[in-house]
Amino acid sequence: MEFIADLHVHSKYSRATARNLDLENLYIAAQLKGVTVVGTGDFTYPAWYSEICEKLEPAEPGLFTLKKEYAKDCDQEVPRTCRNEVRFILTTEISNIYKKNDKTRKNHNLVLMPDLAAVEKFNVKLDNIGNIKSDGRPILGLDARNLLEIVLETTAQGYLIPAHIWTPWFSLLGSKSGFDSVEECFEDLTHHIFAVETGLSSDPPMNWSVSGLDGLTLVSNSDAHSPMNVGREANLFNTSLSFGDIKQALESGDPEKFLGTFEFYPEEGKYHLDGHRNCDVRLWPQKTMGHNGKCPVCGKGLTLGVLYRVLELADRAEGEIPSNRPAYHSIIQLADILSEILIVGPKSKKVQKNYYAALNQLGSEFDILHRLTLEDIEKAGIPLLAEAIRRMRHKQIDVLPGYDGEYGQVKIFKAQERE
Repeated sequence: MEFIADLHVHSKYSRATARNLDLENLYIAAQLKGVTVVGTGDFTYPAWYSEICEKLEPAEPGLFTLKKEYAKDCDQEVPRTCRNEVRFILTTEISNIYKKNDKTRKNHNLVLMPDLAAVEKFNVKLDNIGNIKSDGRPILGLDARNLLEIVLETTAQGYLIPAHIWTPWFSLLGSKSGFDSVEECFEDLTHHIFAVETGLSSDPPMNWSVSGLDGLTLVSNSDAHSPMNVGREANLFNTSLSFGDIKQALESGDPEKFLGTFEFYPEEGKYHLDGHRNCDVRLWPQKTMGHNGKCPVCGKGLTLGVLYRVLELADRAEGEIPSNRPAYHSIIQLADILSEILIVGPKSKKVQKNYYAALNQLGSEFDILHRLTLEDIEKAGIPLLAEAIRRMRHKQIDVLPGYDGEYGQVKIFKAQERE
């Protein structure tokens, strides 16, 4: 069966996350978005692990469902057009900060486990190494290679995916504290890495320019810090619902099982270009090189963005595509589309009213963004919605790129066009 999966989310116990980021709201948001499999996030945090044990029960092998006593109330908040099965998969993100090859490394890694017994065993091992009680995403002074070794020792079914690999500050290949290759980070265990997460500020074509990523499945996830960001990036599978089949699709990269990804426009990501937010300086890589990586206002080093770092490691000509690469689809969240159409904020009551009107009429957000015809979308009666989605699907939009922690700004219509 075809289904959408978002494997990287957080809980209310992680720093800078929404207070309502609990299992019930993940369950509701997944249905509104059209996501079938969603990560639990943060399973290393004791209080969250207790909630997982209390509120979830086993479903298909390695997957979990929200218990009926919790689900029945949640379902009342989901339009009938969106109601669907939701499965949870056991995931967590670890922040690894350590010294290697005379340089401080900071990278984030996504860990997936097949059952609660493996999670408990894994948590005990990490608790003996560092503090897993201070944050939903624990910070450990542990070499990422050694973290992978602990995953493999815990269970042969567990696996690790390097998270948002290009982000400047905390990633495998980031400009501030990353490595120049997967092998440099994971050494003798590199062959156990079969997928990497591309992050919001890059898309597959950018990653295709680096041959060192060939043979790795490029995944995209939301890294959601609030429920309604679930599915802002996601993966499309064509397998049975099970932990093992999801892993096998990622491990093989079989384009008939892993059908591709749903992507932010990379320019919309917070670290696409180089810059200094405090100095209001945003530069393309060529300009950055002309300034020797220094801010033209204050003279300090710029935050070198994802595009700069990709170009630094690229060894393929632009537009060269490796063989057997799955498809990808660039999307804009429906609330952001409605925000532009209605000229109000994405969290405004006006956007929320039209958001639910669209869902009640048409189905889930992914149905609207990806599956439905423009003629069907017109039936929602929301002016410009079908045209906005047509432009999104054909990449006929403008984006003022993000930089140094500032999201990019998407523009679908010019003011006079909207009139």
